[in-house]
Amino acid sequence: MNRSFQSERDGMVERQLVARGIRDPHVLRAMRTVPRERFVDERMAPFAYDDSPLPIEAEQTISQPFMVAWMMEAAEVAPGDHVLEVGAGSGYASAVLAQVAATVHAIERHDLLTRVARERLDALAYTNIHLRTGDGTLGWPEAGPFDAILVAAAGPEVPAPLKEQLRLGGRLLMPLDIGGQGTQRLLKVVRHTPEDYEQQTLGSVAFVPLIGQHGWAEDEERAGVPASRF
Repeated sequence: MNRSFQSERDGMVERQLVARGIRDPHVLRAMRTVPRERFVDERMAPFAYDDSPLPIEAEQTISQPFMVAWMMEAAEVAPGDHVLEVGAGSGYASAVLAQVAATVHAIERHDLLTRVARERLDALAYTNIHLRTGDGTLGWPEAGPFDAILVAAAGPEVPAPLKEQLRLGGRLLMPLDIGGQGTQRLLKVVRHTPEDYEQQTLGSVAFVPLIGQHGWAEDEERAGVPASRF
């Protein structure tokens, strides 16, 4: 893939992010840097900077660029942070996070996606991303606590293990699908003390379901939720 996509990347940042209110300079710089075209099938590369999710392996999707930037800004990811991502998918959001955070631990439940994401991240020489296949609702306890946790799938509630793995002052971003009816809201959780969590609803979203011990059961996957989108 010899074509340079930098002009498309810069245009995406201005039209899709800055124009919608994304202001964090770390986020904007990361989004200008990471080559989204390297995280999709080569046939989808011409559409890499469209304002939409795109299909990837395992019948999953890569999130809309705005959604990645919005969640990262809302999570207040800063240099030096230790971050957990649940739902690594193609590896794109992990790469964006790793441009700012000191370390990123990313969990993906589809082994195929884990393997493909690792190949892509290795090819781009990311050394601060740790990736594994597993149940993201359990988090990564031996690597915690985390300054920020970003969950790229909608569950019925915030998994208790993820809340417990937040550092004091840590921020968690996750879409909630109350009752499994497809009406989702992006929730921000801030841990102030060991038992005190502040919650704030940020807006409507549409994500794939969060499958796992503290999410939906496999046979409860919600139909009709196309991808992560604002």
